[in-house]
Amino acid sequence: MAKSSQSAWRSLAEGQQSNLVVADATTGGTRIVHSTTNLIEAPNWTPDGNWLVFNFEGHLYRLSPDGGTPEMIDTGNIDRLNNDHVISPDGETIFVSNNDGHLYHLPISGGEPTRVSNDHPGRTYRYYLHGISPDGAELSYVGLEMIEGKAKTWICTIPASGGPDTILTDGACPVDGPEYSPDGQWIYFNSEATTREPGHAQIFRMARDGSSMEQLTFDERVNWFPHLSPDGQRIAYVSFPPGTLGHPADKDVIIRTMNPDGSDQHDLDRFNGGQGTINVNSWAPDSRHFAYVTYPLG
Repeated sequence: MAKSSQSAWRSLAEGQQSNLVVADATTGGTRIVHSTTNLIEAPNWTPDGNWLVFNFEGHLYRLSPDGGTPEMIDTGNIDRLNNDHVISPDGETIFVSNNDGHLYHLPISGGEPTRVSNDHPGRTYRYYLHGISPDGAELSYVGLEMIEGKAKTWICTIPASGGPDTILTDGACPVDGPEYSPDGQWIYFNSEATTREPGHAQIFRMARDGSSMEQLTFDERVNWFPHLSPDGQRIAYVSFPPGTLGHPADKDVIIRTMNPDGSDQHDLDRFNGGQGTINVNSWAPDSRHFAYVTYPLG
């Protein structure tokens, strides 16, 4: 994984590193499985438990949860992937967001991508992928459009094989991170729907058709990216300091876990991180371990 001398991507500060961490949600123990001076982001765990998939400078890599040397995944004619990617429940396909604003799928072993998302002529509409339904038939994503110089976002879904977009939220406030519950009944996400001040995102869930919205966290910190364990028993999410706008890098963040109804919250780890730490679901198939990236400063 060579480091580019003239990268167009965000890079780490002098002396900073990326640590790919595997945590045990039961004991609270953590271990570093890979450390690098490159900026790596957003690990997924493959459903067979054999690989962690993450991104670096527009490409995808895979790495054993036991460590070793990362291997690049061939993504064909797209090479500007961002840190939004999910793996199908059968482990055969990876769905990705590219910096052209579109969604694609390709074999998990690598190959030529197929576009999933739609054109929106005359608009600046972009797709940011976050979830896949338990049956693999549908994707949840954030639709983003610049309107009069301001970003407007919606929680949306689209068939995994391509098809019409379904918009589930009204665009009245910033939203992000939509992800299905393992039973397929709920979509979990973060929203500023009840904010006391700009940026004060909390964790919510709603029925899959967009109804029955519930708020699950109510604290002074800014909470993002809820990820449900495969057995549906726990949620891991990242908590930013009060007053944070968006999900920036290099913040004093906490990884927390809680029950699907928002109860029984526990702090698991605290470190310098944020953007790229846990943007996508990274639970292991055993529903006990999950992965994330820390960015300690020298």
